[in-house]
Amino acid sequence: MLPHLTAQYGNPHSRTHAYGWESEAAVEVARAQVAALIGADAKEIVFTSGATEANNMAVKGVAAFYASKKRHVVTTQTEHKCVLDSCRQLEARGVDVTYLPVAKDGLVSVDAVADALRPDTALVSVMAVNNEIGVVQPLAELGALCRARSVFFHTDGAQALGKIPLDVGALNIDLMSLSAHKIYGPKGVGALYVRRRPRVRLEPLIHGGGQERGLRSGTLPPALAVGFGAACAVAARDMGADEAWIGRLAARLLDGLTSQIEQVFINGSTSDRYAGNLNVSFAGIEGESLLMALKDVAVSSGSACTSASLEPSYVLRALGVDEELAHTSIRFGLGRFTTEAEVDYAVELAVKHVKRLRDMSPLWEMMQEGVDIKSIQWSQEH
Repeated sequence: MLPHLTAQYGNPHSRTHAYGWESEAAVEVARAQVAALIGADAKEIVFTSGATEANNMAVKGVAAFYASKKRHVVTTQTEHKCVLDSCRQLEARGVDVTYLPVAKDGLVSVDAVADALRPDTALVSVMAVNNEIGVVQPLAELGALCRARSVFFHTDGAQALGKIPLDVGALNIDLMSLSAHKIYGPKGVGALYVRRRPRVRLEPLIHGGGQERGLRSGTLPPALAVGFGAACAVAARDMGADEAWIGRLAARLLDGLTSQIEQVFINGSTSDRYAGNLNVSFAGIEGESLLMALKDVAVSSGSACTSASLEPSYVLRALGVDEELAHTSIRFGLGRFTTEAEVDYAVELAVKHVKRLRDMSPLWEMMQEGVDIKSIQWSQEH
């Protein structure tokens, strides 16, 4: 990236001089590297500012282009907020949106998706790997269903890219949103995969100079694009090693927590999930209190996009998790550079503070005595 922030500072869209040609060549190499990681053609990659923009482009763009004939979109209740908010924007414009529930394991039923499809359904949007609970949706089955029913299939692949094998052709994915910083690339750049055959058409959100095949106007940042491409190349090379390492760390983390703390609950499927995302609930404590106690460890109680909210996670509520238990959830993230010593330290702190908070909690003491907390009628003074 550094050369493109200093010496090689040409505009990649300037076709009349060597500085532009040099930057354009670098961007096209990066485009090919991103495409290779998902089994796409380089011409199908549209660079964006990130997955949020890509999700907006896909959901709003397809709905707008086919609005004269198709006025229905299907998604799930556990999608990223930018997909859900895009769908609400569509509803304000008169588009029907079906928000499908998920099972207790966080997975959507393929049969439920099939039942929700209508002759005027333009798009199905289902996240590949959930950002809060790490569950992996049945992409192959959903893709096959949508292709058979002539409905475009979009998936938010931000949390899946470089972490699980992805082949847009084999999975029948028509649009996929991607983000660089989820795979150790720079923040501020992402991409939208847009299938060319069978062709997917969408109205652009940003109008102007017609860059990116007219789908996303504006000057591209070569340094960010190059960083994204390099991150994809590394991910393609190291995905197998990363998977083995992160799987080992996840087992170490979960065993360390469950062997020393009682009533620890995994949120989401225990089998169909990405190992690097472990979302657990600790009965009898307040999650925000535990978060504050674990200030030396980078954990969260939900997605970074909603971490300022004190409301229980809408994803966990969609799974049917009780509000009290949802408030106790903590998301642990593991990655390529996480060490065993860091996992052990996180376990040590979690065990220490969960026990401390439970010792201070009269509710935990009542739970230990078999009292059903939900049955208590709490008196209120007026």
